[in-house]
Amino acid sequence: MIEVRGLKKSFDGFCALRGVDMHVKKGAIYGLVGPNGAGKSTLIRHLTGIYRPDAGEVLIDGQPVFENKGIKAKMAYIPDDLFYFMQADTLEMKRFYEGIYPEFDAKLFYRMQEFFPGIDVKRNIRRLSKGMQKQVAFWLSICCKPQLMILDEPVDGLDPVMRRQIWSIIMSEVAEHEMTVLVSSHNLRELEDVCDHVGIMHQGCIRVERSLSDLQGSVTKIQVASASGMPKLPEQFEVLHMANTGRVYTMIVKGDPKEAERALSEEHPMIVDILPLTLEEIFIYEMGGADYEVKDILF
Repeated sequence: MIEVRGLKKSFDGFCALRGVDMHVKKGAIYGLVGPNGAGKSTLIRHLTGIYRPDAGEVLIDGQPVFENKGIKAKMAYIPDDLFYFMQADTLEMKRFYEGIYPEFDAKLFYRMQEFFPGIDVKRNIRRLSKGMQKQVAFWLSICCKPQLMILDEPVDGLDPVMRRQIWSIIMSEVAEHEMTVLVSSHNLRELEDVCDHVGIMHQGCIRVERSLSDLQGSVTKIQVASASGMPKLPEQFEVLHMANTGRVYTMIVKGDPKEAERALSEEHPMIVDILPLTLEEIFIYEMGGADYEVKDILF
């Protein structure tokens, strides 16, 4: 659905994107993560056709997105900083969206009203709370029947119940209509629950792009309690980090976790515990070699 090749962008001599490559399959929920200043917002503005690339290409459904009305009509974008017309209420924004999106489903709009009971559709949207404004954005966007939804800090400002409801609606659209979702967020624990693919971005390029299951299967946290000192692993395993508290050693290991457990068990430790890394831990580890320190928060 999304293919980015060698994307570069500079502003007044500052290189914001340094040859980004990205691949997002149709029907996937792709989490784009990275530290502040990594280039996520600049990349999203290229995906939505706001910026023209300096080099490289951005393809949506096989077509360049910049100044392509047909492609833009198939996508919905919810930014972190929402914009509504000064005096518009929800019904007026609905009519505006109907004029832009040919697939806008007015019947769905009224059916979905029950999911947003706190929204007064005739009240000026700018007078609503930030969380309610976000709800309106999701409500209108889903009714556009997009093939691609791009979200930037999507549930910021929403209460836990509404967060769960929004994700439930989005995942239902993914399951029923193969809608593709790209979401950029700093809430890694939440992304872990919904994303099937992850791209980790740093200094204008994507350092890692894999399925979440592959990421979690290739790097493992192992805790070993041993009376004989620091445990040893065969050379085929790369120990990325090790710390100990008394006789308990905690290692971040790259390699097959079952093979690592079998190798450690040969030394007859008191305890061997294999723990999968969370997305948050994977992010900290991946950034550990890129001007970040791997903090003991991992352990």
